[in-house]
Amino acid sequence: MTYTTQQTEPETLALPKRGMPVTIITGFLGSGKTTLLNQILQNKQDLKVAVLVNEFGDINIDSQLLVSLDKDMVELSNGCICCTINEGLVDAVYRVLEREDRVDYLVIETTGIADPLPIALTFLGTELRDLTRLDSILTLVDAETFTPEHFDSEAALRQVAYGDMVLLNKIDRVDNQRLEELESYIQTVKHGARILRTEYSQVPLPLILDVGLTPIDEYSKEADRYDAHAHEHEPTHENHDHIHEHDHKHHHGHHSHHLENDGFVSVSFMSDRPFNVHKFEKFLTQQMPNTVFRAKGILWFSDSPLRHIFQLSGPRYELDAEDWLSSPKTQLVFIGRNLDTDEIRKQLNNCLVS
Repeated sequence: MTYTTQQTEPETLALPKRGMPVTIITGFLGSGKTTLLNQILQNKQDLKVAVLVNEFGDINIDSQLLVSLDKDMVELSNGCICCTINEGLVDAVYRVLEREDRVDYLVIETTGIADPLPIALTFLGTELRDLTRLDSILTLVDAETFTPEHFDSEAALRQVAYGDMVLLNKIDRVDNQRLEELESYIQTVKHGARILRTEYSQVPLPLILDVGLTPIDEYSKEADRYDAHAHEHEPTHENHDHIHEHDHKHHHGHHSHHLENDGFVSVSFMSDRPFNVHKFEKFLTQQMPNTVFRAKGILWFSDSPLRHIFQLSGPRYELDAEDWLSSPKTQLVFIGRNLDTDEIRKQLNNCLVS
C-alpha cells in the first residue's frame, strides 16, 4: 500500500512503557536520511529523542548538520556499525539508557552502505532485547536515482528487503510513471511493504515513530543464534562489561562482508586553508571520478565569509551558505567504489589557496 505524505502539525505520541523504542533509519547514499533525522528533531515536541549517527569515514559531517540543540544527545560511531557489531554499538546504547534524564526514543541513522540486519539483531539478539524495543526499520529510497541495479550494491538491496517501511523520497523530481515502476519493484523485493511518498523527507511523526512494525518473531531464530551464549548472564549494569567481553567473538561471527563485496571506499579531507571556488568547481565537473556516489562536507571558500554546506548525490550537488559558528575550516567526505584516495586528496590540495 502506498501513501503520499504531507507535513502537518505534529501529533502527540503516546509511547508505551515496555522498553525504550528504537527506530533504525537506513537507505542508500544520498537518499535523505539526515534530512529525515532533522525533521524528527524539529518536530519531536516534548519527546526526549536520543540519536546515534553512524558515518562511513573519519569525519563526522552529519552530526554537524543536525538541528538538535541537545548536542550531548548525539552519540557518534565512525565506520559502518553493521560491520563492527561489537561492544561499541551496545556501549553507545547503554550510555543513552543510563542518562539521568529519561530518554523516550532512540533513533539510529546508519551509513548509506549499511546492512540493517546485523544492527537489528544487536537489539533482538543481545542483552539489549530486555531493555529496548525495536519499533521499525525505516528505509529511504531516492526516487530519482534508485534502480534495481543501484550501483550493483548488495547493501542497497538488503536495505529494502529488511525495511519495515519504505519512504519513497524526492518524488518531486520524477513523474508518476517512474514512481509506479519503483513501487512495483520494491514490492518484488519486500512483498507487502508499506510505502510512503515524500518530498524532502517530510512525514508526520506518528506515521513513522512508535508504529510497531518490526516482525520480531520472524527474527527470533536468527537472533537466538546471534546471542547463543549471552543469555547465560543477566543484563544488568554491573555485569554489562562482562557480557560485552563474552560476546565479542560471537558478534564478529556475524560480520557483514558487503563492503568488500561492493568495493566501497571513503575518502576524508580536512584543511585549515580555504578553497579557491573556481578550482573546486573544476574538480567537481572535470576531475572527480564518476564512481563517487556521495559526497558531503563543510567548505571554506577564500572569497566568502560564510560557511558552505556541500551535498552531492549522484549527478547533483548543492551548496547552502550560513554563518560560521566556529573557526573556518574545510571538512569533506567522498564515498564511492574503488577510489584512488591519494589522487583525490592531491586534487583537493590543488584547490586550496596558497
